[in-house]
Parts: sequence; C-alpha cells; structure tokens
Amino acid sequence: MPGPPPGARALVVTVSDRAHRGIYADRSGPLLVEGLAGLGFDVPAPVVVPDEQDEITAVIRAAVDAGTALVVTTGGTGLGPRDVTPEATRGLLERELPGLAEAMRAAGRDKVPTAVLSRGLAGTRATTLIVNLPGSTGGVRDGLAVLGPVVAHALAQLRGDTDHAASTGHAASTGHAASTGHAASTGHAGDSGGGSGG
Repeated sequence: MPGPPPGARALVVTVSDRAHRGIYADRSGPLLVEGLAGLGFDVPAPVVVPDEQDEITAVIRAAVDAGTALVVTTGGTGLGPRDVTPEATRGLLERELPGLAEAMRAAGRDKVPTAVLSRGLAGTRATTLIVNLPGSTGGVRDGLAVLGPVVAHALAQLRGDTDHAASTGHAASTGHAASTGHAASTGHAGDSGGGSGG
C-alpha cells in the first residue's frame, strides 16, 4: 500500500487520567506509535494528557499549527463521565470524515458488540488528519488496520495532490475514500472506547 510523503510527521496523544498520573501503564500509545512508524510516519513518543477537554484540545491544536500530518488520539471516547476526547476534537475539525470513524467502529462490532459505543471522530483541520481511537490495544490495532490503506490517499488530497488521487483508482472525490474501509472484519478486541482513559 502507498505510504505517506517522506518526512511526514504523526503525533500520538494518549488521553488517560491514570496514565498521566503514572498509576496505569500506557499500552495503547506505544502500540500506536509503533504502528504509525510502520506505515512510514516520523512519530515521537506519545504525549500523555489527562481527561481534560482543554488540555486535549491544546495538544491537538499545537500539532496542527506545527504542520503535523496526522494526529491520532487513544482513549476517552466512551461513555464515562470523564470521556471527553470527541468533545475536545469536534471544535477543532473543519471537516468531519464520518465514513472513516464508522469504519473503525465497524471493525470490531461482530466480535465486541461494545465497539459501537466508541464516540471517536475523524476529520481534518488545515492539512492535518485527526483521528480518535479507543483507549485499548484492540481498538488501536483495528484503527491502524482501517487507517493503513487510506491514510496516504487522505493526506495527498489534503495537500491538493490530485495526481496522487487519480493514480490510486479510487473515486475519492465523490466521498468514497474513507467509507470503503476494507479492514472492517479485523475484529475489535478493545473496550467501548476508554480502556486507558478515564
């Protein structure tokens, strides 16, 4: 599958009160860093923040302002009282990608029915793709399986690279790029969205 442009940067944001306080080991963040590096991104260690809407928003906004190509959060997407990652993300998004978010939920619903309770969003701000994943290793694996085949195409479109879009043979301009996520059967071994968060 095509990779991101050379030197493309990604940032992983782990949203978890417990991981932030050091009483819970962040497992999903490092797994996500490894997976994104495997897709060809330049990825530093995860940034760990508590389940505080303002702090989550500030980290994502700073990454966008720095020209980061991809920001992926893990944690805080469920129904717990401290799960606020979607709320922190929504106000930043200029355009939502509901097909991508739904593909990620669909990836695990047959094996783990509670996967559909994840409220994670996907969308863009400027030329940055922003994705919320559940705070579980299973949710991260499923998210990576869905992202892998489409992320390079999405970033090319954000850069206005129509030649790249045409060369992939997809009708992305009609809105099908994200909604075709073929990794929907990979199985979701995670929780409802807040495994390491809250």
